[in-house]
Amino acid sequence: MSMEKVSLEHLPSEYAIHLALFREVENAAFLHQQLLGRNPAFEYAFVDASVVVSRRQLLSVVFKATLAAVNGTLKTPNVHSEIVVSLSTSSNIADAYRRFGVSPSTKDLLVVKVTFPTESEPRPVSSDGIWEHLRSNVQGRAVDASDENIATATDLAKVRKYYKLNGLGWLDAIQDDGEKRAEMEMLILGAMALRGV
Repeated sequence: MSMEKVSLEHLPSEYAIHLALFREVENAAFLHQQLLGRNPAFEYAFVDASVVVSRRQLLSVVFKATLAAVNGTLKTPNVHSEIVVSLSTSSNIADAYRRFGVSPSTKDLLVVKVTFPTESEPRPVSSDGIWEHLRSNVQGRAVDASDENIATATDLAKVRKYYKLNGLGWLDAIQDDGEKRAEMEMLILGAMALRGV
């Protein structure tokens, strides 16, 4: 199984977070259509992996969005849309969906599913149930959502454009790729944290 259950500190234990990464996705247009049609069976955060630099970046927005769900302060319809929107540094929700969510041209896809008991569903779907649904509906190669695999999917030019990191001479001057990525990650985390402040 290439889906993992992630625990994040300081969230109530009944909130379970599932994370998967699919490479070479062939049916992104279908998945995009399910979201547009608000198909409840496809309530996931489908994130275009090309705009993510690290697990920390993704998990920080998963934490922020889940905390908003716990506290009843979501700005979007559900925790999954909140995850996608939280990746953006602007408050423009439509723009955030377009830049960070799945699109018909998405090739690499990070999938997040947050489950918790609700009145209508006191026993949320199991990890096996989620994995089974993803495996039969996402046409792509499942790999571990490790920093190494995320790094190979990242489009640094797109990331720099969306997070306004172009023209930073000191960043361009860093020769070591790992160091440059770490600095970009810190700038992105800061920008995401400041959104809406």
